[in-house]
Amino acid sequence: MTGEVTHRTTVAAVLLLATVAVAACTTVGVSSTHYLGVSQFAPTDPNSVEILRHEPRRGVVRLGEVFLEPSGHPSVAMMEQALRVEAAKLGANAAVLVYDKFRRVGTVVQGPWWSRSAYPVYGRKIVAVAIRYE
Repeated sequence: MTGEVTHRTTVAAVLLLATVAVAACTTVGVSSTHYLGVSQFAPTDPNSVEILRHEPRRGVVRLGEVFLEPSGHPSVAMMEQALRVEAAKLGANAAVLVYDKFRRVGTVVQGPWWSRSAYPVYGRKIVAVAIRYE
């Protein structure tokens, strides 16, 4: 009986470590820029920031841009939360997605100097405009 419990505990520990290792490889790099000449606003609650696919019809103030660069395979919820937090720092009520594409981010060169091979590296880039309703 004790051997069976030890085996189950070991299997559970291995599965937990594997899950943590996979989750650790998934990140969302996020940054933002504030537009020049736009008033500064107090940060808002990230949970109240809307994520929009199109600019709303009512009046808005464009505060700046938020840039996301996911690495690994983050969930949509993880990327949306990172976007909300960064837009909230600018004082936004919403973030309008304007760009979501894969693009070339670099080149990997392998092999000795007399026989090198170069391979492009692609990454996902997401850009949203942080807005505040008037």
